Amino acid sequence: MKDKMRIGEFAEQAGVTPRTIRYYEDLGLLGPNERAGQGFRYYTEAELGRLKKIDALKQMGLSLEEIGEVLPLYCDDPTGMRGKRRLLEILQRQLAETDEKIATLQQFRSELQSNIIRIEQYLAHKRSS
Repeated sequence: MKDKMRIGEFAEQAGVTPRTIRYYEDLGLLGPNERAGQGFRYYTEAELGRLKKIDALKQMGLSLEEIGEVLPLYCDDPTGMRGKRRLLEILQRQLAETDEKIATLQQFRSELQSNIIRIEQYLAHKRSS
């Protein structure tokens, strides 16, 4: 890989579109290593690593807002421990929210089953009358 890449090369290496890269820049998740001459953006291996971390966090189910909160913790702490602690908090919160949604859906499913049984019994009773 070249030391410095323009946005098109960088996007290709990362497996994303230049539009995605610009969007991440607008959100403050990513930035070019430098700008030169006519405003060309140049990226390095460091930005590629950051982009891969963004993708990994997205795969874990984090929103871009949550990624924006966690990513600097990884970058500022070489051990990654601060980032991992915050990531754990977010994932635990997501799990609790998911459990609540599942409980709500299970209750709704139970009510649907009860309604179906009641209507089937009503219809069966009407047929036999």
